[in-house]
Amino acid sequence: MSGACCGDDVPSSEVGAAESERLWEVDELRVAGAAGVLLASAFAAGQAEASGLQLALEWLALLVGGATFVPQSLRRLRQRRIGVGTLMAIAAIGAVVLGEVAEAAALAFLFSISEGLEKYSFARTRRGLRALLKLVPDAATVLRGGREELIAPAELVLGEVMLVKPGERVATDGTIRAGRTALDVSAITGESVPVEAGPGDTVYAGSINGGGALEVEVIAAAADNSLARIVRIVEAEQARKGEAQRLADRIARPMVPGVMIVAALIAGLGALLGDASTWVERALVVLVAASPCALAISVPVAVVAAVGAASRMGVLIKGGAAVEALGTIRGVALDKTGTLTRNAPEVVDVATTGGADPAEVLRIAAALEARSEHPLARAILAAVSGVTAAADVEAVPGAGLVGRLDGVPVRLGRPGWISAGGLEPEVQRMQQAGATAVLVERDGRVLGAVAVRDELRPEAAEVVARLRRDGYTVTMLTGDNALTAAALAAQAGITDVHADLRPEDKAALIAQLRTQRRTAMVGDGVNDAPALATADLGIAMGAMGTDVAIETADVALMGEDLRHLPQALAHGRRSRRIMLQNVGLSLAIVTVLMPLALSGVLGLAAVVLVHEIAEVVVIANGVRAGRAEPLPSANPAPSSPAAALAGTSR
Repeated sequence: MSGACCGDDVPSSEVGAAESERLWEVDELRVAGAAGVLLASAFAAGQAEASGLQLALEWLALLVGGATFVPQSLRRLRQRRIGVGTLMAIAAIGAVVLGEVAEAAALAFLFSISEGLEKYSFARTRRGLRALLKLVPDAATVLRGGREELIAPAELVLGEVMLVKPGERVATDGTIRAGRTALDVSAITGESVPVEAGPGDTVYAGSINGGGALEVEVIAAAADNSLARIVRIVEAEQARKGEAQRLADRIARPMVPGVMIVAALIAGLGALLGDASTWVERALVVLVAASPCALAISVPVAVVAAVGAASRMGVLIKGGAAVEALGTIRGVALDKTGTLTRNAPEVVDVATTGGADPAEVLRIAAALEARSEHPLARAILAAVSGVTAAADVEAVPGAGLVGRLDGVPVRLGRPGWISAGGLEPEVQRMQQAGATAVLVERDGRVLGAVAVRDELRPEAAEVVARLRRDGYTVTMLTGDNALTAAALAAQAGITDVHADLRPEDKAALIAQLRTQRRTAMVGDGVNDAPALATADLGIAMGAMGTDVAIETADVALMGEDLRHLPQALAHGRRSRRIMLQNVGLSLAIVTVLMPLALSGVLGLAAVVLVHEIAEVVVIANGVRAGRAEPLPSANPAPSSPAAALAGTSR
């Protein structure tokens, strides 16, 4: 226990370093077993009236059991770091001084069991996260010199081509160069419906090829693919502590030296006023009774379990602070493009004025959008062929693009920034139909309007209804115009809509919402970065393979199914309840044990036994946070994984 308690913090790389698969593979538990056998043998020797052998066996049991925590506690004591292990070591030494070797051996035996259970519980809950790395196959087929070669994934080189046959897992992230398939990504994103993919689409390590053979260009080394990156980020972020964990720390850190002072006062005053040996013994028992062992382990076990379970659901939670925040959220702000919508916009209409040609309007729009990664850009570029990029293109945040084409200034942007003029009725018609309208201007004269529509996700209305049913206030934020935003919000069942927002406006609105209730922002992690950072909790949608989304947000939904959002929030609420239950139980144990120890009702072995039983209960309760609830089987078809790389509306 000393490794996790009261200032004896251990880096996450050290905790669970030996992630044993079974209880009997944990070193501390094997040592505890040996100590238990020695104690049982000592008891048998006592029954046979072999007192010399009994004492020798008790000493052996003490030395064997104490080896799991006494040397480590003494090292940390020299570093002025006092923990629960320190209290246990002092109690064991004190019991020996009082001649109670059997009591000291029992304490060492029971405490070594708790050390082993703690180590095992961390290893067990961390395996859910690290199991992601096991999704990578042991070998990959590459095309080298026109021949197929079977190599280890670690030998893959950027730019070379892998051959992925039907039924095989993808060894690392890549881009499909030839072939079409339906990819099973359920183990990564939690989505049960296969994802259609073809040339140009991105595929991720661990995906299962369910259709034809694929030729995939490697875009990430095996050590830096999406799965490895996720595991590294989460393990690093697990050092972040939520409010419940900080509460446990705030109580436990001063409690340890405080308990030592109280025990010293009990022994000193008792010796002055009564029998010295009796009060020294009671002081040692109080020392052990007040040890916040269960308190120190109560929250970390639940956090690790919750994070591991979430990863199996396709939800990336970055540490204890994010788990805690998930459970406190009462308001959800949803970005429109890429979150509520499918992120696959299409040009649905072109209106012109002054005799302009619709094809010319699209040509100018495509020239300005030629190098843009915006979803509207992809829709416009897909509607034309043979694009000639405009020169001197500059983006005006929240407004549009300016540049020069054939030596003439051109602009593309939202109504209001560019005057619609005689196209105003057409623009309103487009917006009322739920489309985004952008105006095209050449040499100061408006030529036409292009309508682009991004359909609502099929599960959006279901998700909004569930969020409202669960008691959340739902708000939609978008940079789109009010008419388009209102049309889509009505389809989704959202009544609180804020449109025409720039990135900084979204952040300001989130700050305002936070004054009313704890609010989460759900976006794509690119344009929404200020709002994600401002919110009590930032949640990135469709984050698989996107560094910016994973780095910006506290929580990332790796897939494209929006139903993971209420699933993640419910998981956070449940995990937080478990944390608070553990903290409450741990404090109750200490509160009850101390007066019983002081009055002499409970002896040293009994107090230790109660503590260890409490720790087992706390650990078992914390592990419950590792239960992953699956999505309903009727899963709406997600969009291509390439959609995860999209941006947000202007």
